[in-house]
Amino acid sequence: MELEENYTSGVYCDETGDMDIVHDVSIVGYGVTEEGEKYWTVRNSWGTHWGENGFFRVCRGKNNLNIESACSWVVPKDTWTESHTHKTTDEEQSSKHNDKTVYQFPQPIGRGDEDDAFLTKQEDGCRVENAYFPGGEVKTTPYAWDLYKTEDLPQNVDWRNMNGKNYMSWSKNQHIPRYCGSCWAQGSTSAIADRFNILTDLKAPTPVGLNAQVVVNCEKGGSCNGGNPGIVYRHARHDGLVHSSCEQYIAYNLQHECTPMDECRDCLWGPPKPDDDGLENCFAVTPDIRYYVSEHYSLRGADKMKAELYANGPISCGVHATDNWEKNYKGGIYSEVVRFPKVNHEISVVGYGYDEETDQEYWIGRNSWGSYWGEQGFFRMKMHGDNLAIESQCLAGTPTFEKPDVSQDI
Repeated sequence: MELEENYTSGVYCDETGDMDIVHDVSIVGYGVTEEGEKYWTVRNSWGTHWGENGFFRVCRGKNNLNIESACSWVVPKDTWTESHTHKTTDEEQSSKHNDKTVYQFPQPIGRGDEDDAFLTKQEDGCRVENAYFPGGEVKTTPYAWDLYKTEDLPQNVDWRNMNGKNYMSWSKNQHIPRYCGSCWAQGSTSAIADRFNILTDLKAPTPVGLNAQVVVNCEKGGSCNGGNPGIVYRHARHDGLVHSSCEQYIAYNLQHECTPMDECRDCLWGPPKPDDDGLENCFAVTPDIRYYVSEHYSLRGADKMKAELYANGPISCGVHATDNWEKNYKGGIYSEVVRFPKVNHEISVVGYGYDEETDQEYWIGRNSWGSYWGEQGFFRMKMHGDNLAIESQCLAGTPTFEKPDVSQDI
């Protein structure tokens, strides 16, 4: 297909007369070039490295490629506004205070290098208890908490609705198609992606989504056996992260060393060869954009977290994921007494708020257990104690599209 193989940019007009409908696309707009040529703006499903960041333009008014003859649409219904602010009853919530021990997550088998100092298998969860940046933190600009006093911060900050805009990348589920302890990669890439959406003010072609599977593939912090989110930030600074369309999330450890095709690939149609997983038709591609962080640093405590969230956006934080929280949380402001909390899971904190009815401040967090968990994949957690240690270990990065100078890094 000429469009698939040769299109890079510009307004495409097929001259072969091909009218066979063999592919589906989404038309998102239309326009006119400076030369007066009319076109449709179309989104394809071949990755952001193809065409104009995954989009293309095709000449309009000529039914080129039969694009104007078989279209359909739906009228959406808002199921989000009410449900994500719904206050559940005690019966619905069923969040009992207890002192449960750490939940033992089942673990898949890796490829045999879990003894590496950075890639230790996590028996008690999917995240190291104490995250760190190899080589240390990098911070050259003032910290948010040095710029903003706690008493001057707004009472509510929610990056899902900041001045009418939702800066969230999409929510994910680390547990499908099989269990994978990749929370260390999910929470960190979600927070960084959200900050890129803030950086661009949503003016990119689509909201940014960053690829957690590639981080797992190349073990930039760990594997499906758990890991250290701090290394994800260091990887983002040194090598850059890639877009979610580069690889599918398969929740599986590679059984070989990471190759360029394990970072970003494309595959053409063709019958697979026996015992080759069909990959003979696949090839590595160069990501169209790399997403870097110029700084990476840690923070803890409610005051610093609030200042950072207000000034710069979502952060990734460790929590003690208890059996009760995972299995029973349905909504509301969660609190659980754990005598000796032990961080074993990574999530993203996207804001904070205050509930007047209960006179309670709370954190707004995003998990990686699917949108059917909690409040459509999100949760609210009590601030200032009995909150699964959510205020004890948080990480942040400063997004940039420019590759940082890392020559002085350790």
